[in-house]
Amino acid sequence: MNYPHPIIAREGWPFLAIAIAVAIGVHLGFGAMPAFPFWIIAIFVLQFFRDPQRVISGDAKSVVAPADGRIVVVEEVRDPYLDRQAIKVSVFMNVFNVHSQRSPVDGEVKQRWYNPGKFVNAALDKASTENERNALWLRTKDGQDVTSVQVAGLVARRILCYVDAGKQLVRGERYGFIRFGSRLDVYLPLDARVKVTIGEKVYASTTVLAELA
Repeated sequence: MNYPHPIIAREGWPFLAIAIAVAIGVHLGFGAMPAFPFWIIAIFVLQFFRDPQRVISGDAKSVVAPADGRIVVVEEVRDPYLDRQAIKVSVFMNVFNVHSQRSPVDGEVKQRWYNPGKFVNAALDKASTENERNALWLRTKDGQDVTSVQVAGLVARRILCYVDAGKQLVRGERYGFIRFGSRLDVYLPLDARVKVTIGEKVYASTTVLAELA
C-alpha cells in the first residue's frame, strides 16, 4: 500500500475545511479585500498538508528518505534507542515541505518509543535529544536494524504515528505525520553506504539516503 488518501493528507482535512469556511464567510460578509488574508491562510494550509504520491526508489537494501527536506547531519553517533554506534542522517523539514513520514526500509517494527520534550528549533542538533520525539526500530529481512525518529520542531506541536511493534512496513509506506516544521533522524548500521551529503535536498521515498551492506 502506498498512500490511500492522495493529494491532501487526511490530517489536514479539518484545518483546510475551517480555513476555507472562514475565508468564504469573510468574503461573503465583508468583501474580497478583507477576505484576502484569510484566502492566503487557506492556501498556506493547503500547501502544507499536500501529500503527493511518490516514486519509491531502490531495492530491499536501500534506505530511502522518510521525509522531504534538507540533510543537516551525516555523522557517526551513539544510537540512543538501540545503544550502538551508528551513522546518523537527519532531514530537516521547513513549513513548506511535505510533512508525511514514510518507512525508510522494508522491515518489521520491532519496538516504538515516545518521548515528550521541548520544542526547540528542529534544525539544531540538540533537538534530537531534547524535543518531543517518536522512534521506530525497524529490522529488515536480512537482520539489519534501522531507527527512524520523528522529532517535533519549534512550531510543531503534534507528532502522529500510526504503527506499532509487529507491523510490517514496506519501503515508502506512509506511517506518520508531523504538523508545522520538524525533523527526521535515521540511525543506520556503521557499514551502511551513505549516498547523501549535508545541505542536499531530499524527497520522501524517492531519494536513496544509503545502501545497507
